[in-house]
Amino acid sequence: MATSTSSGAATQPATTELVKGLNLLDATTIVMGSMIGSGVFIVAAEIGREVGSPGLMLLTWVLTGLMTVIAAVTYGELAAMMPHAGGQYVYLRESLNPLFGFLYGWTLFLVIQTGTIAAVAVAFGKFLGVFFPWISAENILIDLGAYSVPAWGHTVHLTVSTQQLVALMSLMALAVINMFGLRTGAWVQNVFTTLKVGALMGLIGVGLWWSAGHPAPGLSVGSFWQGARWDLATLTVVCAALVGPLFSSDAWNNVTFTGAEVVNPKRNLPLALFAGTAIVSTLYFLCNWVYVRILPFAGSAGGAGPLERGITHAVEDRVATAAMQVVFGPAGTGLMAAAIVISTFGCNNGLTLAGARVYYAMAKDRLFFSSVAKVNRRYHTPAVSLLVQGVWASLLTLSGTYNQLLNYVIFSALLFYILTIAGLFRLRRTRPEWPRPYRAWGYPVLPAIYVAFALFVEGALLIEKVTRGQSLAGLGIVALGIPVYFIWRAKSRPTQDRLAG
Repeated sequence: MATSTSSGAATQPATTELVKGLNLLDATTIVMGSMIGSGVFIVAAEIGREVGSPGLMLLTWVLTGLMTVIAAVTYGELAAMMPHAGGQYVYLRESLNPLFGFLYGWTLFLVIQTGTIAAVAVAFGKFLGVFFPWISAENILIDLGAYSVPAWGHTVHLTVSTQQLVALMSLMALAVINMFGLRTGAWVQNVFTTLKVGALMGLIGVGLWWSAGHPAPGLSVGSFWQGARWDLATLTVVCAALVGPLFSSDAWNNVTFTGAEVVNPKRNLPLALFAGTAIVSTLYFLCNWVYVRILPFAGSAGGAGPLERGITHAVEDRVATAAMQVVFGPAGTGLMAAAIVISTFGCNNGLTLAGARVYYAMAKDRLFFSSVAKVNRRYHTPAVSLLVQGVWASLLTLSGTYNQLLNYVIFSALLFYILTIAGLFRLRRTRPEWPRPYRAWGYPVLPAIYVAFALFVEGALLIEKVTRGQSLAGLGIVALGIPVYFIWRAKSRPTQDRLAG
């Protein structure tokens, strides 16, 4: 069984059943591939409606990029110091308390990881439906009725549509693929990350080429910062609008979950975290710059085409598709649909591969089902953990609650980012003797700036009416884990005492 804080960072991780098979390229593609899903192609419309000007919309991506890279280079110190299976779960367990580690794993399983996997899988099915019209949310195969869920604050309508069926098939396919060895999952990740980074670069290249020969529609110096008063109210609105960019940039920390399987982790994990987040954040900003250059910012919901509807009223918020329709005509829809299908499948492969390692680590600590700690003897993968994760993500997909869950994800995820970085400050003080092959850039200034700004964002999410309910629900999900932790620990104590005797 893995130990708690008494184990120290200098001990070998109790994960000898897992094998080292991820090099620097693999680790970097996990960072990038887990970040790039469907969000960057869609969320610009909602951000634009919230902030009211193209300048403020682009500012949200700048702020998100800075926050993400600062957090990643800070995590690099923890990753190099504790390259264990479970990553962030272990950092919280060792720096603060096993309770904090459990609460992170609990929330990751219930909402953060599986909710994201479910949403990305549905996006995969949605855009695959562009090529196969039979795949549609309107094509209901089974209707199980509506059920009220007070804890989530809304009604769950259980259905099985052809879109959900395809999403389920993709989830289970990825779970099975990742059971057949670490290298198999890594190979899939490398291929799909390369394809979708190429798609993003293609979108940016086409957009810059197009904008060089065409004036930006309706964009002027005056309209670029329209509505920006540069006061606390505007900053609060901008911070609340970070939900979309933060969700699109999330999951960069997933590579830490695979720490026990990374070759030369003391070097490769910090490098992968910095390179992956810096590259993706740059691509995201350039994509949104292209949207602003090709499409009018504001438009009409009743507009006949992409130039009439603009960014804020793009059909079904498909801003990237609207931009490509302007450049390529109707063929642009198919091009972007293909890019998003590739992107979402590759994203879910990274999320599936990495997430299972957290529940495996929790089970090793006897804080999750004991069978989840088992490793496939032939392929050295946490097969049971992969299966359990896939089943829960499938249930979320069937519940139809993934849109609401995504709103819970950011508040909860940001909370644990703050706690983890705060844990780094504590470890510097309480464990100065632990080896640190890499030290966080800009410590203590940059980590402190991240914590302060992230706390302001959390406050903005609680203040703004649009995000308040979901944020409180996300906090409630975290809090529910406290009694569960003590119950689980009490159940496992007799087993621990028996083993000790």
